[in-house]
Amino acid sequence: MTYLLVAVGAAGGAPVRYLFDRWVQQRFLPVFPWGTFTVNLVGSLLLGALAAAAAHDNLSRAGLALLGAGFCGGLTTFSSFGWETHRLLEDGADWVATVNVTATTVLCLAAAGVSWAVTSAVLG
Repeated sequence: MTYLLVAVGAAGGAPVRYLFDRWVQQRFLPVFPWGTFTVNLVGSLLLGALAAAAAHDNLSRAGLALLGAGFCGGLTTFSSFGWETHRLLEDGADWVATVNVTATTVLCLAAAGVSWAVTSAVLG
């Protein structure tokens, strides 16, 4: 049953990722992969809050499977992050690739941690 919840959540997260990525990328300079960076940041922020809610018994295991593993898993994308970083390196944009890797890693971890802390404080 859990795998169905994950599948349903992912079926929602993946199209949101695609549409949001295209929307963001059209509004910023195309050199940096702003769309993938943004969906990964938003997904990390959301997953941190969901995990904290589950830890405080405000979100069921089924809800965490649907929204966390499913929706956030479909929303975020390590494969696009890896491919875009590789493409930047092949195009000679080493500095942009380095910023992409560093900013994505640091800010996504920070987003998850901050959203966990804020959600935990709110839920007591």
